Amino acid sequence: MTNSQPEIVSYSDSGTKEVSKTSSAESVKLEMGENAEIDASLERRTMRFIDWRILPLLALLYSFALIDRVNLGAAYTAGMGADLGLAKGARYSIATCLYFVPYILLQLPGNLVLRKFGVRNWLTFSIVAWGVVQLAMGFVPTWGYLTAARILLGALEASFFPAMVFIISTWYKRHEVQKRLAIFYLISITMSGISPILAYIFSLLDGKRNIRGWAWIFIIEGTITLFLGVLSWFFIPNFPDKNTFLTPEQTALVLRRIDEDRGDSIPDKITRSKVLKHLRDWTLWSYGVMFLCSTMPAYAQAYFMTLILRGLGWSKTASLLLSAPPYFPAIATSMFFSWLSDKTKHRGGFIVIQALICIVGLCLTAFSHNGYVRYFGVFLLNAGNSGTIPGILAYASNNVVSQSKKSVQSALTVSMGGLGGIVASTVYRAEDAPRYLPGLGVTMGTQGLLILLVGITHIHFRHLNRISREGRLKEPLEGQPGFFYTL
Repeated sequence: MTNSQPEIVSYSDSGTKEVSKTSSAESVKLEMGENAEIDASLERRTMRFIDWRILPLLALLYSFALIDRVNLGAAYTAGMGADLGLAKGARYSIATCLYFVPYILLQLPGNLVLRKFGVRNWLTFSIVAWGVVQLAMGFVPTWGYLTAARILLGALEASFFPAMVFIISTWYKRHEVQKRLAIFYLISITMSGISPILAYIFSLLDGKRNIRGWAWIFIIEGTITLFLGVLSWFFIPNFPDKNTFLTPEQTALVLRRIDEDRGDSIPDKITRSKVLKHLRDWTLWSYGVMFLCSTMPAYAQAYFMTLILRGLGWSKTASLLLSAPPYFPAIATSMFFSWLSDKTKHRGGFIVIQALICIVGLCLTAFSHNGYVRYFGVFLLNAGNSGTIPGILAYASNNVVSQSKKSVQSALTVSMGGLGGIVASTVYRAEDAPRYLPGLGVTMGTQGLLILLVGITHIHFRHLNRISREGRLKEPLEGQPGFFYTL
């Protein structure tokens, strides 16, 4: 298994600063001499422009992917549950859960063909197609049709989030990426956090054109998604080596920065043998389980928060409106930990701290008998959980080299995160309302597992870094001289 039993021989990385430039040195040399100093002013302007050109658009697109994915709870509260009989048995959990089956299974294939079909073609098709399905959900006559639409939605959204993570990680140095992933994710989650408010506003159209209020939620949000799909065709960014919005000098600068950081600015060919080799690396699976643990509280909150608030005695309107505020304080905490993590070039410890904050919030929500204290627990839950998601994505991205491995890693990580949605949809059962203690207990357990896995990988990577510096490895870590794992 990759990384598990390093051979002890005579390679040394001690003091090494150079990183192999086998893949992209020639292309960079065309625009910038290999030994030329990077213009600091040009670098700042270029990276600031890239930030503004890439992150807001990708965040906007992903925010509506999230809204389209998690608006089921708001629609249920707005009357869909009664109209389609979703309260009978496990119908609501089934409709929620089955979305994740194709969502999980199709993420890796989708990421592997991203370059083959092209970023613009593949992602625009995905956005427009799931926008059509979302709109059509406003016209489903039975819960069976709703479930079928959810399955199709999962298939069409599958490759989108791992593609976003993959694209962003190729543009930045390893210890610049968590701030960017946090900005991308927090803009997305904040905008999706207003989903209950949007749902409430759209539900006020109840009866217009003889269409129920819950149906208007799907129709309007699906229409917005279709518009964003058209927008993405013109503006969605490509990989650095294929971008069309930078000057040749700026492109050369970006590629050189990546080469000096990890040597993979130009993609290596994706082959079956490479994919299988990457899948044998146990650390990639550990990132996936960590991401599962981090997504469990997020999905639980998205799908069941309005139901929990209703169970605490708030009205339908109050439940929808009070679902949004817990998302906003998480912006400050997540950005603070992301900034600190990039500044210190350390990931694991900050993931653990935020997981502990999440556990405190879960305990308050689960065990307090005061509704306001339970609601405050949701704020802590979200403040801790929101930052672990970009933290784990950065931790995983920092510790792989080559674009083929990043493609596999990002898809595997995010696909296993989808299992968090399946677990959440099955452990938060209608019969456990209004306290949902079994679901909240399982969610606490996932945070404990997250802390354990971070500890195991930290010890493993620290050991490999140490024996590499001591000259006891046959080859450099990840095949790149000067590379050390981020702890």
